[in-house]
Amino acid sequence: MKTDSIFYKIFQLFPSAFFELIGEDDPRTVTYVFTSQEVKQTAFRLDGIFMPPLRLRQFPIYFVEAQAYKEKRNFYYRFFSQIHLYLNDYEPANAWQAVVIFTERRFDQALPHHYSEYENNPRLQRIYLDELPTDVSESSLGIALLKLLGTKPREAPMKGRSLIDRTRQELTDLTIQRNFIELVETVFVYKFPKLSFSEVGEMLGLGDLKQTRAYQEAMREGREEGREEGREEGREEGRKEYLTRMVPKLLQKGWTVEEIAEDTGVSVETVQQLITQE
Repeated sequence: MKTDSIFYKIFQLFPSAFFELIGEDDPRTVTYVFTSQEVKQTAFRLDGIFMPPLRLRQFPIYFVEAQAYKEKRNFYYRFFSQIHLYLNDYEPANAWQAVVIFTERRFDQALPHHYSEYENNPRLQRIYLDELPTDVSESSLGIALLKLLGTKPREAPMKGRSLIDRTRQELTDLTIQRNFIELVETVFVYKFPKLSFSEVGEMLGLGDLKQTRAYQEAMREGREEGREEGREEGREEGRKEYLTRMVPKLLQKGWTVEEIAEDTGVSVETVQQLITQE
């Protein structure tokens, strides 16, 4: 599982969490759109970009990088290369800022001397989740979920259950509540890779919740949304590419091969082939 995708899912569901994390409280940040953007010349893709609307030219573009492990090669070379190629390709009117979010400080490889001018430059902001204040109850749900990524495994089950309890109390929209709980589960699948999805559910005390009528209805709504998304993306990108992306996601959510085949309208053999290709 790519850990950075967890960050981006959180920012897609709770974009306000990003601005809270970097200490930006201007209410106009609600107009930002979180997206990814391909750099034309190299086929690089910047997976995390917060774009302001065109009318807010005084607001910066935020380039976001998530790091949950130490790469073999210093990632700053790649990150700044992508940013500068993007600026060359698109020549945006806005200023820019780079934000790197580390689950732990030890994953920060330090700036190469070629980029030493960014060491104390506000254009680069580095955040270490393991050093944020630990009281989850005082944070927004989005920030609390980000903190969970930097929580030590022995402390994570208690904090995860507490966060799910908060989710059920604070999120009245059942679909958003379900999506958030699935993100909590995804964080735990990353933190405890040897556990099955059902074991993660037991750790978080989700067994009884998933049997409730409200949760089951939200699950059905989510499946309908998934089918509609499949129809739209199938038209735009081709059905095979859509399935290639969706099958791993459904497996992470605990679906069986048979359930995926039935829901997407393909054979069990096709699903198995797609899994083998991963």
